[in-house]
Amino acid sequence: QVQLVESGGGLVQPGDSLRVSCAASGRSFTNYAMGWFRQAPGKEREFVAAISHSGSMTRNADSVKGRFTISRDNAENTVYLQMNSLKTEDTAVYYCAANRFWGGSKSYQEDKYRHWGQGTKVTVSS
Repeated sequence: QVQLVESGGGLVQPGDSLRVSCAASGRSFTNYAMGWFRQAPGKEREFVAAISHSGSMTRNADSVKGRFTISRDNAENTVYLQMNSLKTEDTAVYYCAANRFWGGSKSYQEDKYRHWGQGTKVTVSS
């Protein structure tokens, strides 16, 4: 079992940058590939980005390519989502999730992630 706690959300203006973090505890962090998902008000949760166990491979949703970067620090048991050039449509609750296996092109599949954090809210507004 792994426990996940997100942090770093807040209110920012369009065009700003923000980094959210997800700290893991419990079982070895390197046993898991990690993903970020988000849920905007009134919408279904959607995939944002994923990273493999070692950090050597990543996947991004088309909507965030070139703007968001996922990374991880296995020594610190933490995964990050660096968000640049934020838009109002990026407003959502951001969740991190853990998957025992690297999903590759199927990293967007939520049912592959067995452990989820409680989310951190990001609001992009002028």
